[in-house]
Amino acid sequence: MSNWVRFKQDDAVGMGVLDGDAIAVHDGDMFAGATPTGDSVALDEVTLLTPCVPGKFIALWNNSRSAGEKQGLDQPVYPLFFLKPSTTYLAPGGVIRKPAAYDGRVIYEAELGIVIGKPVSNVDEAAAADAIFGFTCVNDVTAMQLLDADPSFPQWARAKGFDTFGAFGPAIVTDTDISGSAIRAELNGRERQNYPVSDLFMQPAEIVAKLSQSMTLQPGDLIACGTGPGALPMKPGATIDIIIDGIGTLSNTYED
Repeated sequence: MSNWVRFKQDDAVGMGVLDGDAIAVHDGDMFAGATPTGDSVALDEVTLLTPCVPGKFIALWNNSRSAGEKQGLDQPVYPLFFLKPSTTYLAPGGVIRKPAAYDGRVIYEAELGIVIGKPVSNVDEAAAADAIFGFTCVNDVTAMQLLDADPSFPQWARAKGFDTFGAFGPAIVTDTDISGSAIRAELNGRERQNYPVSDLFMQPAEIVAKLSQSMTLQPGDLIACGTGPGALPMKPGATIDIIIDGIGTLSNTYED
């Protein structure tokens, strides 16, 4: 198991493997043979960035049994998804900003993130599983009242696509079994979401295999697996933590 991170030190961007309070610096391509340089930097001397820069950020809707039952939704046959633009990407410790032109509720959504490690197109589940580089924590932030503001057109891209609305990290954890993990959200230290990975209708390999039927997935692409029940609005000044067993804790704040 390795915890891959990207970081900024002074004006330089680096990457490496997190080990306790230090990062073993690596050169090369994280997804294609990165090698250790022998150098190490202290975690408290750097600023963590998003652990990768996805070419695509794909996010699923209605992929939780418990949330689906609560909302009266049937299990989908194929992933129901939308795309979040690169301007949503937000690093650990970053500030989620309320859109200036929006006065409604902004909610957090604790989700498991899949990071792709090799190109895949039209693959089966075995090949899809092999293409998964690792997992990370995701907060798929939503301007909830925009979704149905126009009854003729559900506005998924707009509601999900504001700057800072795609927080993920702090690390990509590889070679780990997350099948028994829980996905949790804590708002100001109070648990609000807690659901197991097993609650997901579609598990990671199936998600990757089916999405690969629609588009080629590339190294670094990020897939958010959908959220369980308990997603609630945030108030300015709030701290929101997304916690996944074996993966880590993604912590951000929310401000006007």
